[in-house]
Amino acid sequence: MNQHDNNRVLCYRAQSHARKFCLVAFAVLTTFGVSSCGTSESSISAAESRQLVTVGVTKVVKKTLNRRITLSSELVPFQEIDIYAKESGYVKSLNVDYGTHVKAGQLLATLEIPELQAQLQEDKSDIKNADDQISRADHELKRDDAQYNALHLEYTRLNNVFKNQPGIVAQQEVDDSQGKDLAAASQVDAGKSSLAAAHSQLGSARAKLARDQALFDYTRITAPFSGVVTQRYANLGALVQAGTNSSTQAMPIVRLSEDDLFRLVIPIPESYVRYIHAGDPVDFHVASLNRTFPGKVARFSVDVSQDTRTMHTEVDVRNPGHVLMPGLYADADVNLEHREDIPSVPLQSINHEGDRNTVFVVNPKGQIEDRSVTLGIQTATDTEVISGLSEGEEVVVSDRSGLKPGEQVHPKSVAIMQYHETESE
Repeated sequence: MNQHDNNRVLCYRAQSHARKFCLVAFAVLTTFGVSSCGTSESSISAAESRQLVTVGVTKVVKKTLNRRITLSSELVPFQEIDIYAKESGYVKSLNVDYGTHVKAGQLLATLEIPELQAQLQEDKSDIKNADDQISRADHELKRDDAQYNALHLEYTRLNNVFKNQPGIVAQQEVDDSQGKDLAAASQVDAGKSSLAAAHSQLGSARAKLARDQALFDYTRITAPFSGVVTQRYANLGALVQAGTNSSTQAMPIVRLSEDDLFRLVIPIPESYVRYIHAGDPVDFHVASLNRTFPGKVARFSVDVSQDTRTMHTEVDVRNPGHVLMPGLYADADVNLEHREDIPSVPLQSINHEGDRNTVFVVNPKGQIEDRSVTLGIQTATDTEVISGLSEGEEVVVSDRSGLKPGEQVHPKSVAIMQYHETESE
């Protein structure tokens, strides 16, 4: 091979290496360019995603809402009285003490009143005297009546002879007989009056005995209803004054409280009076016993106290096991309003703008909408939505500052913490 041929071979090899280098360089550049373009697009997408604001949302759901108010209340006996003596006397016996449970009609104490005992004896003597006078008046009336019958018969015969056979009987004899007949009739009338007076005296004596016996019966002091003795004021031998005497400082013997039935007295504030109805459920918690009891509104005063601006409301509480005691305090949960299966949202989703209530709604496109709503019943955590929202729509419950209608956001469902739906006073 000559020099010319060698030169052509070297030139061909050089050109071949140059073409390979160019192909490799093109491939590297192409690969780098493609890689660089993909990285740029990914970075732009991530940047756009980072620019969307994430907001906490919750859906409009149907719930049962109960609006309740918790009020401090007091348990008082359904009946509680101080028992006084009807008549003044000395305490002869005292059968009860603090905490004694008694039944209606059970003897609590006995008084000793010597004056009344003597009066009863006198009344019985008066009755016996009245009986004797009745017996005496009755005998005298029978005697007078017999004399009258005899004299009246004699006068009748003489008068008939005088009329039918003139001249046989003198007029003087007829007149004398008539006089005796009239006198006997008057005597009979007087006897009847005496007998009636004796009966009247007997009735008066018996009435006096009944009155004094009734007063004497008050020496036995009994329980007017079943309950427990919560106070004892008197001791044996003590002189107690009559409770009906206003001129002296009468002292009761005991205080009796009904313990089978209590009144839970609840002072309802003026702003809630319109919600109270007989039969409304009331649950009350007695902290000292760590127990909760059910009940219902039994009655209320239908007026608001000018001093406290509250309405006296009562719940009847039965106490068959005698667990409750007079004077215990309780927290009463009073039901104000109740709605079932109503659209509701958390209170924290509501914007208050004067008289207008609005919510931020995230539409299906992920955009913010400012929606006016009409609200109904409200609890401590939720509120009824009467209009403006539909079930299933998402409302913003997170911080709404900086959000604007039409803004694109990233919604994220959040759980709303539920609280006991009550209001405390």
